[in-house]
Amino acid sequence: MYNALLHTHSGLRWIALLLLVFTAFKSLGGYLGKKTYQPLDRKLATFTTISIHTQFLIGLILFFISPNVNFDFSVSMSDKVLRFFTVEHTIGMLLAIVLITIGGAKAKRAADDTTKHKHIAWFFLIGLLLILMMIPWPFLEKFATRGWF
Repeated sequence: MYNALLHTHSGLRWIALLLLVFTAFKSLGGYLGKKTYQPLDRKLATFTTISIHTQFLIGLILFFISPNVNFDFSVSMSDKVLRFFTVEHTIGMLLAIVLITIGGAKAKRAADDTTKHKHIAWFFLIGLLLILMMIPWPFLEKFATRGWF
């Protein structure tokens, strides 16, 4: 079960990242170009948020069953991989998810189109940066044994 969830979580990240990049930059263009907030923009923001929340739920299950997470902090803080998955990855991703969720909620309540685009663009871009920083990329030395999926 662990391997299936890990591969699902790792594979779905690409869909979530693509949606996040596309939605954030589309809204940034809408904000800078003062374009109207179309139903497609709302749907993109909704699907992006759903994909991020799905990743969160799978990640939450992995958090409790992963051999890379250790709740004995004296052990996990002394090992860079355990520390990353137990603390850094978890807190960074949770913060990104909260920001993306807030951005979507603020956009729904905003009165004008420019403000809707602004909230989506900035909250999603900051969330995207956090996510990119917290992914265990295989080109980093401590994750060299991990694959792209």
